[in-house]
Amino acid sequence: MTFPALKFAGAVLLGALLLPAGAIAQDNGPLVVYNAQHVSLTKAWVAAFTRDTGIAVTLRNGEDAELGNQIVQEGATSPADVFLTENSPAMALVERAGRFAPLPAETLALVPAEFRPSTGRWIGIAARSTVFAYNKSKLSPANLPQTLLDLAEPRWKGHWAASPAGADFQAIVSAVLELKGEPATAAWLGALKRNATVFRGNGAALKAVNAGEIDGAVIYHYYWFGDQAKTGENSNNVALHYFRGQDPGAFVSISGAGVLATSKHAAQAQALVKWIAGPAGQAILRTGNSFEYAVGVGAASNSKLMPLADLQAPKLDPSHLNSAKVTDMMIAAGLL
Repeated sequence: MTFPALKFAGAVLLGALLLPAGAIAQDNGPLVVYNAQHVSLTKAWVAAFTRDTGIAVTLRNGEDAELGNQIVQEGATSPADVFLTENSPAMALVERAGRFAPLPAETLALVPAEFRPSTGRWIGIAARSTVFAYNKSKLSPANLPQTLLDLAEPRWKGHWAASPAGADFQAIVSAVLELKGEPATAAWLGALKRNATVFRGNGAALKAVNAGEIDGAVIYHYYWFGDQAKTGENSNNVALHYFRGQDPGAFVSISGAGVLATSKHAAQAQALVKWIAGPAGQAILRTGNSFEYAVGVGAASNSKLMPLADLQAPKLDPSHLNSAKVTDMMIAAGLL
């Protein structure tokens, strides 16, 4: 395609995004979304989006790495129009494979720069904070780890838990790698292998901490808040420790949304991503029960959550988080 043709294509896409919802909805077939976000949250988003725009959406649900690798393998033949994730490394994987279309400036402007990659190929739509969930009868605030890296010390052997096979924990390791480099990350992973008790899933780790089976666990914040909003039976004995101070343990993982470059419904796909990142989509995070952080400009999160600014998270470009390298290092450490 020549440069003038590229300019024309961009104008057509922008024009389509400015059309009334009914006009966009005339294109054939529903949007296909490869969804690695929590199904309940994404269902709430797409139901409201379809109500507002008339655009139908079909979800294909899976895990971050599973769907990210599937998109890369499918290449130009992928039926996906939009990719949604829980964590950003899977977005970076798809971006590095050249599978995303650029997002318009007006969409990118909906989210502050710290919650989206510098490349403009995808955008943050929600966030979750790393925390150390601890049993209040086993640990006191005075003897909590001051940094995530403290958990590598011998005194923590057998006293903390993690779920290393999950995309959540692998995103945290990606942050350690980006902030501390490969040698320090490899050493920390080796200590994790020696010190930590492995659980399958953050929910299982939280439950074990609550039961006193283990002193603490590295998880994301919303598992505790979600359980508290129900019966609290798996969290009433647990408190959350926030590392703060730009520590790797203060890492805030970004959930992402991107439009596939080969989307057959590009205008509608762009409209969905813009809607989720915009006021209507972000309001669902404030009023719903996902307990994930809203990241839109001026968007408020659930009032029960610690304010994002108070987390003192390290500043990272999410497009730099390297899931493939992390997987290799975790395999070498015997964690996968």
